[in-house]
Amino acid sequence: MASIRRTLSPVPRPGSTMNGEVSPAASPLSKSSPCTNSYTPTGALMSSFGSLDYAIYKVQTFVVGLLSRRSSRPLERSKLKGLIWRRALLQFVFCFVLGVFIGLTPLLNLSTNFISKHQALSFEVLPEENARSYDVSRNVTSTTEDAPIIDNSTSEPNLVDVELKEETAYNVPFNQSLDQELMVSHKLLIIVTPTEVRPFQAYYLNRLAYALELVPSPLLWIVVEMNSQSVETADILRRTGVMYRHLVCTRNLTEVKEKNVHLRNVAVSHIETHHLDGIVYFADEYNIYSADVFEQMRQISRFGTWIVARLAENNRKVILQGPICNGSQVIGWHTEGRAKRFQRFYAEISGFAFNSTILWDPKRWHLPTLEPIRQSDTARASSQVSTFIEQMVEDESQMEGLPMNCSRIMVWQFNTEILYPYPHEWLVKNYLSTSTSVG
Repeated sequence: MASIRRTLSPVPRPGSTMNGEVSPAASPLSKSSPCTNSYTPTGALMSSFGSLDYAIYKVQTFVVGLLSRRSSRPLERSKLKGLIWRRALLQFVFCFVLGVFIGLTPLLNLSTNFISKHQALSFEVLPEENARSYDVSRNVTSTTEDAPIIDNSTSEPNLVDVELKEETAYNVPFNQSLDQELMVSHKLLIIVTPTEVRPFQAYYLNRLAYALELVPSPLLWIVVEMNSQSVETADILRRTGVMYRHLVCTRNLTEVKEKNVHLRNVAVSHIETHHLDGIVYFADEYNIYSADVFEQMRQISRFGTWIVARLAENNRKVILQGPICNGSQVIGWHTEGRAKRFQRFYAEISGFAFNSTILWDPKRWHLPTLEPIRQSDTARASSQVSTFIEQMVEDESQMEGLPMNCSRIMVWQFNTEILYPYPHEWLVKNYLSTSTSVG
């Protein structure tokens, strides 16, 4: 019987001897109680049942493993989606904070500049061959010549404290004058020029365009023609470096007495309709203009006037037309002969300029009438300018004489077709002309 047990069960069983010792442990897969030392055929039957349980256990673990893997996959996917959303949210928050910081950067610069203007500034004086002086109000650096520096301090570095509060009485009017200069320099000039096709048109327009190119911006050149825009005029305007508007007057020629009057009225209507804010000046194309006249215009608050000169027919006499001034106050007028002594103001069409708000905001200037301001062609040719000025000012107290004391000629009436000699004298002298006083 012992030999039969060895052949049937070569694997050591519980209770069998190994190396002369008895193994007391039972099979971990068996649910039966520990076996005794005696081995019987019944134990062989139980071992067969234990192998079956082992197989069932393997199947169960395999199925449970599959189920556990499948159940863990949705959890892993949910965790992965959560990580993606977290990353996207972090990127969005980072970009948002960065955009807010970039947007607030200009405001931070403005606040620091504002604070720096009202705080004490200190500069360290360093010995240099060419000392540099810094103008705080203008932010301009200028180099000065060598100057001896008197040092009454110790060997420590010299610190110069510049207190803006100590010089308030000096800096305040200077800053105000600087602001006024900036406002004047940025005031729009609206130059109105009537024109028509003729042999000298290209010469006149190009000469005026070259003069306007030298004027600091902003400047708007309004050129008006009758009936249609000519190709020649449009080509000249396109080739200039001046900002312009090319307008057309559509009035019937049979009803027109003075072409230039209606052409100027078209420009005035355009300024009034579009509420152009600036200084309006009627610059005829055949006149000669000094650069001073455009600089003086930007100082006009309401109405400014100046002298216009022209040569007489014999080319030996200069005729002046315009104001006589005491400082900037108009106290009289230069007149020509007795024919013009019956008009109110003795000014030429190119001898004055005015604020454009008079045209579209008359209440600001307390004008008595709300009718549109236009130049009339029904008045006599000698008084057309005077009747136009009477619609904008009441008397000479509302005028400004330019330049100071009206001591300089800034505009010449010069017709090249008559072959006048080119004028060379721009200072006002004792020309043979009569004058009238105000009052």
